[in-house]
Amino acid sequence: MTVSDTPLSSRPAWRRLLGTLYVQVLLGMVVGAVIGFTAPDIGVQLKVLGDTFVRLIKMMIGLIVFCTIVSGVGGSKDLKGAGKTGGVALLYFEVLSLVALLAGLAMVHLLKPGVGFGADRAHLDAHAVAAYTTGAKAHDGLVGFLTGMVPDSVVGAFANGEILQVVLISVLFGAVLAQTGERGAAVRDLIESANSVVFGVINLIMRLAPFGAGGAMAYTVGKFGLSALGKLAGLVGTFYAAGALFVLIALGLIMATTGLSILKLLGYLKAELLITLGASSSDAALPGLMEKMEHLGLSRQHVGLVVPAGYVFNTDGTAIYMSITALFIAQALGIDLTWQQEAQMLAVAMVTSKGAGGVSGAGFIGLLATLAVVPAIPPAGMALVLGVDRFMSEARALVNMIGNAVACVVLGHWLGDLDRSRAARVLAGDEDLRFVAGGNRE
Repeated sequence: MTVSDTPLSSRPAWRRLLGTLYVQVLLGMVVGAVIGFTAPDIGVQLKVLGDTFVRLIKMMIGLIVFCTIVSGVGGSKDLKGAGKTGGVALLYFEVLSLVALLAGLAMVHLLKPGVGFGADRAHLDAHAVAAYTTGAKAHDGLVGFLTGMVPDSVVGAFANGEILQVVLISVLFGAVLAQTGERGAAVRDLIESANSVVFGVINLIMRLAPFGAGGAMAYTVGKFGLSALGKLAGLVGTFYAAGALFVLIALGLIMATTGLSILKLLGYLKAELLITLGASSSDAALPGLMEKMEHLGLSRQHVGLVVPAGYVFNTDGTAIYMSITALFIAQALGIDLTWQQEAQMLAVAMVTSKGAGGVSGAGFIGLLATLAVVPAIPPAGMALVLGVDRFMSEARALVNMIGNAVACVVLGHWLGDLDRSRAARVLAGDEDLRFVAGGNRE
């Protein structure tokens, strides 16, 4: 028997551990951090590894969402149930966004990280902000946001990687396919087969995750260094603390309504969390998250509707970031905001925080648009946080991804779509229900 023929369970523990994706990603991040710290110039050049990995994942996301939703909705006999799921999910997303915004607001008022910073608006570098946002567009209001839901063409939605537009197309295709009955059986079978092939391609791409995460980490440390983190440690610490408390308390309590543990869910998603952390983008973990949610005991239709929509509408980490950073800038510049001004910012952030969940740096663009409603805060004030935005981008992506995982499980439980006994066994590490990428069981 050759080494490759040796059953996984009979291999040494250290080899089994090294063979797991999350350990490989963790090692890649450590190596990347060391390279970025010891050889910053090389670390910056390794950004191409992280960017290439994320682009490889993104090129498949449209197909994943389309195949998952069409096969789920198309094979369903309960289209009203699918509509109910979408409606309840959107309501849930809006409520959680408001909770996240208020949590960030409360934390920054409590810790006051910007008080005493002593920033002088006369010395703010507005050009640096302009350079950082070059090529990116802020949300152009609620009307523009809603208009953007409808693509100019079917192909354009996939070509531009617009998740919400792909969701709309997929739901329409799936709804019509469900009504065709036996006449659409061949098409449903074709999409089911395509779904398996797409996830097979994703599993091949995921082998590059350690290199992608390592390259992204090398860039972050090499480009900004630990000194940038130290200068604004109060802001970063406040944001990380707020994110951790939101996950453990707010999301933990919501998760508790299902009888399942938030900590066990985080353990189950450890590989996806590390990939998100390394790539600074929750998009990189989307395929794995959808596959694991289905393996947990949720229907394909439910996962296909809730997770992609959550990536657009359920951006808890971005919401926390916006409220904390906006108030930090005001505190750092010695600007006292009225409660009416803060309420205005929160109302606008409910819109501008959407659609920025999976893209590194998109939260910065949304915040710039949010500050526009408070003339007292100069847009150039964003220059104060440029040096640490990348560090906060990683935490934004993490909280966004965790929030979507919890939403998928909780909404599934509330709507009667979750096989709770299976979920409990999977989260408990049942050997008969171990997750295997590209398959159901090991």
